[in-house]
Amino acid sequence: MFENILLGFATAFTPENLAYCFLGVFLGTFIGVLPGLGSLAAISMLLPLTFYLEPTTALIMLGGIYYGGEYGGSIASILLNLPGTPSAAVTCLDGNPMAKQGRAGVALFITAIASFIGGSVGIVALMGFGPSIARLGLGFSPADYFALMLLGLVAAVTVGGGSVIKGLIMVVLGLLFGTIGTDVTTGDFRYTFDFLELRDGVSLVGMAMGLFGVSEVISSIRGSKTRTITEKVTARSMIPTRADIRKTFGPIARGSSIGGFLGALPGAGTVIAAFMAYATEVRLAKDKTRFGNGAIEGVAAPESANNAAAQTAFIPTLTIGIPGSATMSIMLGALMIHGISPGPLLISDHPTVFWGLIASFWIGNVFLLVLNIPLIGLWVRVLQFPYKYIYPVVIALICIGVFSMRTSVFDVSLVVIFGALGYLFQKTGYSPAPLILGFVLGPMLEENLRRAMLMARGDPVRMVSDPLTGSLLAISALMLVWAVLGGIRNIVAVRSKAKSVPLGEG
Repeated sequence: MFENILLGFATAFTPENLAYCFLGVFLGTFIGVLPGLGSLAAISMLLPLTFYLEPTTALIMLGGIYYGGEYGGSIASILLNLPGTPSAAVTCLDGNPMAKQGRAGVALFITAIASFIGGSVGIVALMGFGPSIARLGLGFSPADYFALMLLGLVAAVTVGGGSVIKGLIMVVLGLLFGTIGTDVTTGDFRYTFDFLELRDGVSLVGMAMGLFGVSEVISSIRGSKTRTITEKVTARSMIPTRADIRKTFGPIARGSSIGGFLGALPGAGTVIAAFMAYATEVRLAKDKTRFGNGAIEGVAAPESANNAAAQTAFIPTLTIGIPGSATMSIMLGALMIHGISPGPLLISDHPTVFWGLIASFWIGNVFLLVLNIPLIGLWVRVLQFPYKYIYPVVIALICIGVFSMRTSVFDVSLVVIFGALGYLFQKTGYSPAPLILGFVLGPMLEENLRRAMLMARGDPVRMVSDPLTGSLLAISALMLVWAVLGGIRNIVAVRSKAKSVPLGEG
């Protein structure tokens, strides 16, 4: 372990990797500050910039964009009550009331400290459990991998909240998009409709940029007015009192633990981690009325949780090749674009990539701490900039990035199509995140299923009879049944409530 850590820091401390780590953290924070975009859109937009870099450098930059975006989302939440990322929505509950009380500086300082500690806990968990999980994954058969990937998809739909039916529809749609291109086994073209550009499949970058970049820009245009921030943030106003520090010890520790655990689970991610951490503090508080009115614990707990979850989300992605969230799907796609196969052999075959990336997380966390406290004035000015001047630049960067990949106008057309689809999904309540998960995992799911069926000589009973495969498939089935029953109970409760309302009041 000590030798691996030294190898990681020797890789991360090269001038090129340090520069791109700093650039990733800065750009991630900048885009995360803008309400409505966040780390997922940032990675989607900036992914083409990494194609000309070494794999390790590219991943270090993308990692910096990811956790930089998670931190940046909290700034808009506190100052404007507009969450830059979904997980930062919890920070609005107490962060913005603190700002209205003239304590915006303290809230931002505690956010920076909680994010740093939570991220550090997540990195330690990644270092400790990553290699062990990878060794465990070496014993998996193709049937086990198929069942594990299926469990990841089901968990992402059932655990992540929202409508299970809508989530399943999006996953299936993603699986269908994943079948477009050349069949890995037979070499035949499938569903290309005689488009030569589709013989290599749908572009992951084009799809991600359209679904998350263009659609977010379209939906954010309505809120393009100049925003005013009345709270003045100075270096002096960011100094917390002793009582503030004392109150945040426990919430940061509990939030980091909750986030570190949930981040590694498929379908949980930073959003659920932040909400659970906040709910835990409310439950433990003696005076629950403080929450929602500027309780500093309500800022510290969710911020430490979402940053810990952001780091531990890399555990299943890197060690067994199964992303637990849409953002990790993009990271998984970036690995494959650079010719690196994620999974149990990643650590042994590419140790500089794995340990260099982990070491860069430590450096990036320090960069976040050093950058964001002095540069808070810059982020305040960014928030006041009219959005109508920002979105044309974002759209132009997206189109340039996609076109530069294969110099194909067809890929730019795909971005436009997926952008319109993404906006339609948002308006109808369909989250595009399960679609990306299904699209990335679909080809691997199909490949492992085919291998498993060949090894079982076409007998599905023989494949399912394996204890591990059968157990994973049974868990997937139980989760689906549990989610469907929960949906039915909600429908029955709504209907019974509607019947109990007198006709005159209805």
